[in-house]
Amino acid sequence: MYARSTTVHGDPQLLDQGIAYIRDTMMPAVRQMDGCIGLSMLSDRTSGRSIVTTSWADAEAMRRSADPLAPMRRRAAQLLGGEAGDLNEWEIAVMHRSHETHNGACARVMVGEGDPARIDELVDSFRMGLLPRIEDLPGFVSLSLMVDRTSGRTAAAVGYDSRQSMAEAEAPGRALRQEFTGHMRTEVTDVAVYDIILAHLRVPETT
Repeated sequence: MYARSTTVHGDPQLLDQGIAYIRDTMMPAVRQMDGCIGLSMLSDRTSGRSIVTTSWADAEAMRRSADPLAPMRRRAAQLLGGEAGDLNEWEIAVMHRSHETHNGACARVMVGEGDPARIDELVDSFRMGLLPRIEDLPGFVSLSLMVDRTSGRTAAAVGYDSRQSMAEAEAPGRALRQEFTGHMRTEVTDVAVYDIILAHLRVPETT
């Protein structure tokens, strides 16, 4: 399974009109495309930064979607008050949900860099060693890990049922992150917090 994510640095005051376009126009169109298995959107209402991610059954389906999706990505970015920059393509390595998201759910997203030659080792260690401990964090909802095998970049998103739960999980979660990155000799290059705006994914569990 694969995913394409687009990060838009938009205008917080224009966020709702961008959300409406992605929910009412872009998402129905994307879900009709061959091989599509969902769309998600994360937004920071303070900064205006949003991440829109489409997921695909295989790399070929993701490749075929690139041209048809390009004008919709540009229009969404325009309505959000930004530009469609930071386009990334990923392999979905781990996906696990405790339960479905609901209103008020949020996510902490961590982007990292490591040795491409150790991606399989990283994924196995993440799935077998880290995931069971993350599940015990307060308010845990879901976890995904996406990897770029060529560059060694990774993106992990941990979902929580509320901002309060996320705050309670911050210290123990940071300790787990530091332990894991130290063991795997990886570097976390960005950590950001978002509201979960759309979570219409049909990506199956990988655990």
